[in-house]
Amino acid sequence: MPIQAYVAHQAGATLERWEYEPKALSPYDIEIDISHCGICHSDLHMIDNDWGTSQYPLVPGHEIIGTVVALGEQVTHLQVGQRVGVGWQRSACLNCDVCASGYEQLCPNSSAVIVGHYGGFAERIRTDSRFAFAIPDALSSENAAPLLCAGVTVYSPLSRLGHSAQRVGVVGIGGLGHLAVQFAAKMGMEVTAFSSTPAKADEARQLGASNVINSRDDAALKAARYSLDMLLVTVHVSLNWRRYLQMLRPNGILCFVGAVSEPMQLSIGALIDKQYNITGSSIGNRATMRQMLDFAARHGVTAWTETLPMDDVNTALARLRRNDVRYRFVLEA
Repeated sequence: MPIQAYVAHQAGATLERWEYEPKALSPYDIEIDISHCGICHSDLHMIDNDWGTSQYPLVPGHEIIGTVVALGEQVTHLQVGQRVGVGWQRSACLNCDVCASGYEQLCPNSSAVIVGHYGGFAERIRTDSRFAFAIPDALSSENAAPLLCAGVTVYSPLSRLGHSAQRVGVVGIGGLGHLAVQFAAKMGMEVTAFSSTPAKADEARQLGASNVINSRDDAALKAARYSLDMLLVTVHVSLNWRRYLQMLRPNGILCFVGAVSEPMQLSIGALIDKQYNITGSSIGNRATMRQMLDFAARHGVTAWTETLPMDDVNTALARLRRNDVRYRFVLEA
């Protein structure tokens, strides 16, 4: 049976209604009847081919929640009728040294849901069951959808690198940042939120931030020097990284999860002098995804969302381009 979807036929195009014939279920595949799909900035990057990896026709959408309606013959850990979620990663070889070390998200043979495959702006999807995850009952589908990409993207470095961090800064309070503040606060960290939008100050505190700094206030930035153990950068624009590095205490970590496109220029002497660590972090492996969903369910971490019907996908994308959302759009079937 054909699958109804929304597609971009070329870079930057408005999405149109479309249908395609899905491939037959492979032994480890499942078919999911989609109820919700979050919209991520990565969907915009893929629509516009900003990363040079897009293949058209392109069906975006990689924060998928739905119900299993069909199983491949080797699928035993999921059942028909079960609510599941799918994030950015579609598959990995599960045989190489990287996968065997528990880093299947870094597998050189991994594939993504919307790179060479059709994604979640659709009524159904067929995908590898080994990268589909049971959704805890305590999480609503609307609020859980963004956790499958944005949530695991910020949870992963906080849980992996932040074990000795008592004071954490989050740069950018948007789709990623508003979840990072919640996770860090629920982990017991003292959180400082950096935002260029003063109107977000009260919201950042409501999310769990103890301190909020206007990133355009030079005096406030100067006063915060050497106060943090870790800085998590969630924005995708270039900033004065030297200034932010000065926020860190000795042995501090500057971690990027936002895809900043411009090269970074820093003094190597500053890194040596304070033994700073600069790193990036990808989404997270399957174990981390399960841990993140469980943590969110137990501690009440939810995405702040605005839902729109799937048919209004172009309205949502246009508003996202203008950053006109608090804090994630979720399409509802």
